[in-house]
Amino acid sequence: MAGRTEIVWPTPNTAFFDGKPIEAFIQPTASGIVESGLYGGVRNGGTRFHEGIDLFPLKRDRQGEPVDPVFAVMPGVVRHVSTLPGNSSYGRYIVIEHPGETPAVYTLYAHLRAIEPGLAAGTEVARGQRIATMGRSSSVIAIPKARAHLHFEIGVWLARDFQRWYDAQKFGSPNMHGIWNGLNLMGLDPLDFYRCLRAGGVADFQDYFRQMKPVVRLRIASGSRMPDFVERYPSLRTTPVQAADGVGGWEIAFNETGIPFAWTPLQAHELADYKPGEARVLAVDEALAKKWRCKSLAVKTRGQWRAGDDLDTVLQLLFGPR
Repeated sequence: MAGRTEIVWPTPNTAFFDGKPIEAFIQPTASGIVESGLYGGVRNGGTRFHEGIDLFPLKRDRQGEPVDPVFAVMPGVVRHVSTLPGNSSYGRYIVIEHPGETPAVYTLYAHLRAIEPGLAAGTEVARGQRIATMGRSSSVIAIPKARAHLHFEIGVWLARDFQRWYDAQKFGSPNMHGIWNGLNLMGLDPLDFYRCLRAGGVADFQDYFRQMKPVVRLRIASGSRMPDFVERYPSLRTTPVQAADGVGGWEIAFNETGIPFAWTPLQAHELADYKPGEARVLAVDEALAKKWRCKSLAVKTRGQWRAGDDLDTVLQLLFGPR
């Protein structure tokens, strides 16, 4: 198919493409529940969100450590390499951006044992190129040998001005990863994308984003400045933006995890009764919003919907702290 995304699996395990069940490639948590290694609200009884999927190794050395190579799944440019496992719950990790895709998604590869020599920010990589060795590095928990795995993500990043938001939160620790901090990254479901692509339901990421279902729609009076998210992902705009339009804000559709996947520019007169920076929830798909208890996207108070804590965080990253 012309323009079809060509993507490989990030590890040597062929189980997914062989049509085998998730037990043949997904690494569960200590619970032993295989779904706990999937994407979404799959942990701590549904109260903890998991941004990617965990893939177990096929081979180990005499000490029981994994030796499986990790591959770049698409051509791209390395944007971040974190070599010190103590600096992140991801442990050692790599972020690759894929400018050849629309939108230009990132992929992330975490808990690595080792990173290939010479790999650094700015390095161009080919589809299927070895970039690392699977491991169990992490700053938060000691991942045992038996549960060594690759944490794999696909997604979009939110803001160039991430550091300003980070500083405003007063976390008490420095940001060691710039804009490639996990708090600035929003993953989609990698396994669902692979399945849709394999089944022919989508041809590429643009198709995949177009098929996302709106869970929350809101309008925000953001002023005439173009959010850098929209500049970087212009394919997510529903209509072109013209300077003569007098853009005063946006109507945005968010999927069930809060990804802002559809942006419609609004003229200033359409937001005449809004205060500067004000956001109003227009509609909520309550059934989908309740799918995962770990995501607070919209809250109803006295019959009126407002942005929940998680959605408010996304808005702050997109438009600046309020």
